[in-house]
Amino acid sequence: MTLDRLLRPKSIAVVGGGIWCASVVHELEKIGFGGSVWRVHPRHEFATVGDLPEAPDAAFIGINGAATIDVVRALRDKGAGGATCFASGFAEAAAELDGAADLQAQLLEAAGHMPILGPNCYGVLNYLDRVAIWPDQHGGVPRDTGVAVLTQSSNIAINLTMQARGVPLAYAVTVGNQAQQDMSEIASALLDDLRVTAIGLHIEGIDDVSAFHRLALKARGLGKAIVALKIGSSEQAQAATVSHTASLAGSMAGADALMARFGVAQVRTLEALLEALKIAHVHGTLPHAGVASMSCSGGEASLMADLGALHGVHFPPLLPDQSQALRNALGPRVALANPLDYHTYIWGDEAAMTASYAAMMTEDHAMGLLVIDTPRGDRCSAEAWEPSFRALATAQAQSGRPMAALASLAETMPEALAERLMGQGIVPLVGLSAALEAISALAISAQDSTLPAAPRQAGEAVIVAEAEAKFRLAEFGLAVPSSQVVAPEQAANVAEAIGFPVVVKSLGEAHKSDSGGVRLNLLSCAAVSEAAHDVGTAEVLIEQMLPSPVAELLVGVVSDPVHGLVLTLGRGGVETELWGDVTHALLPVSGEDVAQMLGRLKMAPLLNGYRGRPMADKDAIVLAVLAVQDFVLADTRVQEVEINPLLCFEQGAVAVDALIREDMA
Repeated sequence: MTLDRLLRPKSIAVVGGGIWCASVVHELEKIGFGGSVWRVHPRHEFATVGDLPEAPDAAFIGINGAATIDVVRALRDKGAGGATCFASGFAEAAAELDGAADLQAQLLEAAGHMPILGPNCYGVLNYLDRVAIWPDQHGGVPRDTGVAVLTQSSNIAINLTMQARGVPLAYAVTVGNQAQQDMSEIASALLDDLRVTAIGLHIEGIDDVSAFHRLALKARGLGKAIVALKIGSSEQAQAATVSHTASLAGSMAGADALMARFGVAQVRTLEALLEALKIAHVHGTLPHAGVASMSCSGGEASLMADLGALHGVHFPPLLPDQSQALRNALGPRVALANPLDYHTYIWGDEAAMTASYAAMMTEDHAMGLLVIDTPRGDRCSAEAWEPSFRALATAQAQSGRPMAALASLAETMPEALAERLMGQGIVPLVGLSAALEAISALAISAQDSTLPAAPRQAGEAVIVAEAEAKFRLAEFGLAVPSSQVVAPEQAANVAEAIGFPVVVKSLGEAHKSDSGGVRLNLLSCAAVSEAAHDVGTAEVLIEQMLPSPVAELLVGVVSDPVHGLVLTLGRGGVETELWGDVTHALLPVSGEDVAQMLGRLKMAPLLNGYRGRPMADKDAIVLAVLAVQDFVLADTRVQEVEINPLLCFEQGAVAVDALIREDMA
């Protein structure tokens, strides 16, 4: 099944007599579509699809859902290249309308091998070939090359076309409820167009991880970036909240991990999506998030430093040769740093600005950012800013490094200026926060080409007792303390055999410390006996008390129903949700992956020996995580595992609490 005719038609049938169909015809005329446009309705030239002079390449069906099915079947029989189904009331409304799912099944049967978009979608804007199968206004203009944007929301698609930031839109495609063609398949077809430079996705949900994986691999092979804005979370992933991991690793965590695994740049806002697409259009992905920032204001330099830290963008320090070149250009009164405030001493001196901008750029910088805001054109003149833009273009040519002009406000980067800069290969960025978020998202390094482990089919689940959980995990190499389950009457004798100090724990609770079910650092038989009777369970766990660790970690795995097995690493202990210091990945992972995850944690300095403290044994931590992975992958009944805490010592890492949730079957 090919989408070529639907996306790049030479003839279009517009089926229906209402205002939406009239709008499609108007937009086709407005954009300058050069092919045939045929109206299909009893009031127009062709009463039915069968009356058309030939099979159309594409059709817009703007009639009700039930009638849409018959028209789709007629178009299929005619040999049409594809159709956009505008009507709603199909599977997207199954919760509200009886028979909606059946109606969608009928639609698919009617379409057969003919491609359809939707239902419940607007259609296709192809600015490269002047095609607007679109029942509303839009803000784009014809282009020779540009980025393709796909979204499940027609309204968001309209809004994106109205941007005035200099994003060169080649396509805007809405996918509706994806009855037949899902977003990954449509995006893959758009990648085949050599004029498309990057793909932007607004995603409400990923139904087919394998198709998304194929899309990511294809984009990587073509050297084209994919930028995604994923919204929403799945109720299924939030249902299992028995552990800390489950509350921290919802579907968004799975989506984040999936994007990272496949090398897809992920952003959180529409503004960052647009800014990232501009960078991707000109330069593709970035090797890292190290940038050089230049402005003639100390306030702007400080703001860049603060926002860079917030978004994970860093500013490599100046090298001696850079400092000398900058000193030669700027004189003795400028404090040299990155971000650089070059003051206004050289304002208007194009040669000095060129030398300064070029000196800031080295191989340590993925991009150079000139923070510059032009005055409003209706009241002021921007002529004095022109030397800065010319200097930026020359500096980019001299240094061979990507450069961008970054306006702190949308109002201070006029669209005409943005398009002019884009034509010079300079990225016109808008909004400090959105731009830095975009740079961070595009800094894609490791890209795993393998599919993640499939999600587990969840049934009725049980919680495995802590002692058994530890025993089963220890069989896969996880280090655990010496322990034994006994009746309270035997606790003192067992504690003496293990050796003081010991811990007494109740059995059968997921969060024992919350209910007083854990007694630590017991030093005598009497104390153990009292605690064993006091915790209130028929049996208790007597366990070796370990010394204070360098750090405590949480290691957890949850089966996300969409994305697969989500590994969570983070700061451990009873306050783990409070800290929120976690990172996620999809299984399987390598030891190198685990080491990189540890480095992303805010608590990483603790593991590395913060302020002269001992370093944690990171090799042992990695082995502990891989042991948990091996256990989960070996037993398909497992839905969830949590080690909290994993005590990290100078030598070794020991799991002192473990939880397993698994299917009863």
